[in-house]
Amino acid sequence: MTQSERYNRIFDYFRQTQPTADTELEFGSVYQLLIAVVLSAQCTDKRVNMITPALFRAFPDAMAMAVADEMEVFEYVKSVSYPNAKAKHIVALSRMIMEDYGGEVPSDMDLLLKLPGVGRKTANVIQAVAFSMNAMPVDTHVYRVSHRMGLVPQTCNTPLKVEQHLVKHIPSDELGRAHHWLLLHGRYVCKSLKPLCSKCPFDSFCPKKLENSKL
Repeated sequence: MTQSERYNRIFDYFRQTQPTADTELEFGSVYQLLIAVVLSAQCTDKRVNMITPALFRAFPDAMAMAVADEMEVFEYVKSVSYPNAKAKHIVALSRMIMEDYGGEVPSDMDLLLKLPGVGRKTANVIQAVAFSMNAMPVDTHVYRVSHRMGLVPQTCNTPLKVEQHLVKHIPSDELGRAHHWLLLHGRYVCKSLKPLCSKCPFDSFCPKKLENSKL
């Protein structure tokens, strides 16, 4: 099976079975999405969704969060991973949004990356989900699934290289959905430790079945 055939077969399946795919994070504004994505780093969306309703009631926007005390914010986010750092980051990025960006979350990649706690994956999520831009966020699920399903070569050994390879082979107007297709497949089927291969629609041509496969 050629790489082109593999892409077509996998993404044709997703197009037919999941014509719409979106983030599982819950939010009410672009700003709240940004905060939720920052909190979700190395943490489950389920956990983030448990704490953000109270957090957003107390600090619904950048203006409210910018004047917050970090320890007060910590009390709302202490059940997520790295709560001290994340509390510090979301207060700091809120201040920058107010002081440098007129209170609005920017859509530009370079401006997003200047925000404390915002890396390329988070910036891509904001572009794709909040602004409907053609962006491909690569988190741990997308990185893992892309390798396991043979969508990228082993030389794509960083999230950026995976992103760049996927962007070359997926129609630009599908990048946002493709991110969610791969993410959700990794979250619920192609799991890290115990993949549910018997439930995978791609198991018959999974690279794990190739001779000398390391999967």
